[in-house]
Amino acid sequence: AIESRFVPMLGVRRALAALGIATLMLVALFPGETHLHPTSPWAPLHWLLGLVSYALFAAAVLHAAMLSRSERAMRSRHAMPAGNGLPAGAPAAPAPMQSGLPLLKLEALTFRFVLAGFIVLSAAIVLGLVYSSGWRWDHKTVFSLLGWAVFAALLAGRRAFGWRGRRATRWVYVGAVLLLLAYAGSRFVFEVLLHRNPG
Repeated sequence: AIESRFVPMLGVRRALAALGIATLMLVALFPGETHLHPTSPWAPLHWLLGLVSYALFAAAVLHAAMLSRSERAMRSRHAMPAGNGLPAGAPAAPAPMQSGLPLLKLEALTFRFVLAGFIVLSAAIVLGLVYSSGWRWDHKTVFSLLGWAVFAALLAGRRAFGWRGRRATRWVYVGAVLLLLAYAGSRFVFEVLLHRNPG
């Protein structure tokens, strides 16, 4: 909603509305715990930072998906045979982007969300490490650190080697899946499938 005030976001509002409806339905079906039990006075801030990092990486995934779609549309447009009033060998005009944004702008926004999410996730991990009651190598810790490492490698690869396009979007997807498994996925397995308390 904030981004749409500054840059055109054509063709994504319906998709976002559908995702919002699906999310609310999942919350209604699987409410989880109604009362939280913080082990430290810093735990609520740790949880908040974790949620914010999830949201930022979700926005990065959305932008990466739009970037992939736009790249595919551009490639298929360039691969069309000559004709339609174009001289032979002339590059085809770029197809209109579904997001309404040029590719470079979309790519820059994707990496801004990745960087912001990485910073917030780093703060959440450090806060959890410093103020938790005890370090445990559980599902959440392992998958969170793996996700953090994937995003760190992506940002380092982009800075050092200029990673972009399909390579970059794949790293975004892998990191996001690892983070999803870290908390939501592990709790879903424990609470819904195994009917156990993850703690």
